[in-house]
Amino acid sequence: MRIVLVGPPGAGKGTQAAYLAKNLAIPHISTGDLFRANISQGTPLGREAKSYMDAGNLVPDSVTIAMAEDRMEQPDAADGFLLDGFPRNLGQAKALDEYLRDKNLTLDAVLDLEVPEDEVVKRIAGRRICRNDSSHVFHAEYNKPEAEGVCDVCGGELYQRDDDREETVRKRLEVYHTETEPIIDYYKAQDLVVTLLAMGKVDEVTKRAMAALPSRDA
Repeated sequence: MRIVLVGPPGAGKGTQAAYLAKNLAIPHISTGDLFRANISQGTPLGREAKSYMDAGNLVPDSVTIAMAEDRMEQPDAADGFLLDGFPRNLGQAKALDEYLRDKNLTLDAVLDLEVPEDEVVKRIAGRRICRNDSSHVFHAEYNKPEAEGVCDVCGGELYQRDDDREETVRKRLEVYHTETEPIIDYYKAQDLVVTLLAMGKVDEVTKRAMAALPSRDA
């Protein structure tokens, strides 16, 4: 099974990708993980990406595409993969199509996680992170600490990251609508899009996603 996962920030893509990949026994290929791995390993692509990032510039699509193609070439992806964060725009989607055609492969589905915009803002803007350990994450509404502003685990101060502030979240949503949403129509024209309301408990969303995916083998 070869799947592309799309959805706005805060839709739970990373969480669902991990569960779906495990259930489908395919690797979860995340753009963020690709960048971190290539940069930490000092690969030629990693060094090239880092040079752009250090200069405060966006990494060109060509580098991102090359990283994704290199990862899809790995043995564990021979029977399928779940792409999370790639393709991010039309150019990347067309490059992925070209890559798959060259390999005589096809996508099975593009899973579109839909969440109302106000819910996205609420989910992200409500996050509170522990200053002592960023893995300790709370939420002002959905996962409140016992004492306001204090981490239940270690007693550290909880704070809101700049990236999680409402104005920043809304800007990220604008970028998503402008750059990424067009790939949904692109894939709808290929009859690949499976739309899923990503509301409710994590396991409930995963079950709905598994039921909605095509049952054919990759």
